[in-house]
Amino acid sequence: MADAIPVFDLRDFTASEFIKACEEWGCFRIVNFESILPVSLMQEMKKVVASLLELPLEIKQRNVDAIAGSGYRSPGLINPIHEGLGLYDIASDQAVDAFCTQLEATPHQRETITRYAQAVHELIKDMGRKIGQGLGLNEVPFENWPCQFRINKYPFTPENIGSDGLRTHTDNGFLTVVQDDEQFAGLEVMQKSGNFVPVDPSPGTLLVNFGDIATVWSNGRFYNVKHKVVCKEEGIRISIATFLLGPKEAMVEAPPELVTLENPRLYVPFKFEDFRNTRVFKHLNAGEALDHFLLKP
Repeated sequence: MADAIPVFDLRDFTASEFIKACEEWGCFRIVNFESILPVSLMQEMKKVVASLLELPLEIKQRNVDAIAGSGYRSPGLINPIHEGLGLYDIASDQAVDAFCTQLEATPHQRETITRYAQAVHELIKDMGRKIGQGLGLNEVPFENWPCQFRINKYPFTPENIGSDGLRTHTDNGFLTVVQDDEQFAGLEVMQKSGNFVPVDPSPGTLLVNFGDIATVWSNGRFYNVKHKVVCKEEGIRISIATFLLGPKEAMVEAPPELVTLENPRLYVPFKFEDFRNTRVFKHLNAGEALDHFLLKP
């Protein structure tokens, strides 16, 4: 199917096709990653996530922000049928422990969250290495970039059908690994043509999509794909998204190997925090924030 997003077997794929998907689609599915993140752990994490999202409101509200937008989000004016919990810096044992304590996680829930955080972090580092290899780079900087995950709940009712559960946006980081709902569809990604393509459920796979920082770091090569969640049917849709953000201290900039006479540097180097603040405070959530960091001709 021409309009279906690409699928890559992590044990056997062509680097050139992999990079082409980063450039043309800005997203793809991956399979055969079980040596890093077992499907059984994904299934158990889904159960834990569903139970956490059913906690009383006063407990969920203890999930406070570590950075802007990293904690509990209740349904609001912009996304009225979306609720979420968040954990900033999944590589930090202290942060994972604090998240579990905030939500009064049971020992089993705590163990599952810890194992999942460690596994998905390893998977993201593996993806970073594959991106570097595909571009012919000896080193990539992603190893120490913080990762955040958010768990999302969309309680769709018959009255919501046709409505957006999450409005059109790009992600503000480098890449996102999404364990989407196995049953309920709703995610749609925008092609460069402007057409939206549905991303149907595919149990046992993960979705990878690229955000604004990927466009900057790749010097414009990687597509920061716009996407949204649409209510297609009644039911509770749950997803788990893990975001590779940007460097804590170093500047965000394209490596020298990706800057040439034919493809000169497009963006001024900047701190990720400054970029995130531009998105948040100027309400530029669909890639427009990048315009503020373009190099002037």
